[in-house]
Amino acid sequence: MPLAFIPSPSIGEVHLGPLPLRGYSLMLILGIAAAIWLGGRRWAARGGEKTVVADVALWAVPFGVVGARLYHVITSSEPYFGEGGDPVKALFVWDGGIGIWGAIAGGVVGAWIGCRRKGVALSAYADAVAPGIALAQAIGRWGNWFNQELYGRATTLPWALEIDPEHRPDTTPDLATYHPAFLYESLWCLGVVALVLWADRRFRLDRGRTFALYAAVYTVGRFWIEYLRVDEAHHILGLRLNDWTALLVFAAAVAYLVTATRRAPDDRSGYDDHANEGALRSA
Repeated sequence: MPLAFIPSPSIGEVHLGPLPLRGYSLMLILGIAAAIWLGGRRWAARGGEKTVVADVALWAVPFGVVGARLYHVITSSEPYFGEGGDPVKALFVWDGGIGIWGAIAGGVVGAWIGCRRKGVALSAYADAVAPGIALAQAIGRWGNWFNQELYGRATTLPWALEIDPEHRPDTTPDLATYHPAFLYESLWCLGVVALVLWADRRFRLDRGRTFALYAAVYTVGRFWIEYLRVDEAHHILGLRLNDWTALLVFAAAVAYLVTATRRAPDDRSGYDDHANEGALRSA
């Protein structure tokens, strides 16, 4: 054991009377609330109605949760549909196991529906909420701490994460401390928030470019963090499936950034609140 380490919580839930309050679910709820708050402020700053972000989120969040769980179950199907698996547990989102890739894909579908109903542009909505999504990820990753999951290789560094024996890998049952991959990703996402906010303020990104920047920067961090993980995963040509997904998303996001920037007007000085409001409501 190292002289210093990050302890894991002894319990992952508390009971408020008959109702269980799970740390994992609480972090997800706090993350979603933070994303809506920040997105609402950014939408209003662009000349739109602040409540639009929350209204569209009523569609985006449920679709995102379903997409996140589907991605996890499809890519890690053995505990649910493999030998000795329990298909019913595929519904137990509170026990952990969601995929950000599925969350974004499902969330986009839900946001598209919500934006259509509100008469606003999906690209403008995506630009407004992009930093909030990264903030939600930074907060939500602490749910993995409560579940003692999303950790990396064994280490004795001072910031190592202590894992209880029942949650350790079968290959290292006697090693107690591991890289806190969930913490690395949380800190990376906070950096993404700061970078995207700065870039949007500096370059007045629009037409989906703010969202594309978020996607590109996030995937860079996710690639190396994924490389640290030791939990079971499907591998293709020596890389974890999520690494390949990160590479594909990064390539698509960069390609969109380059294409959209070339098509964007050179002079951004004419953008004011009234112009922004028109852009928010254009199809």
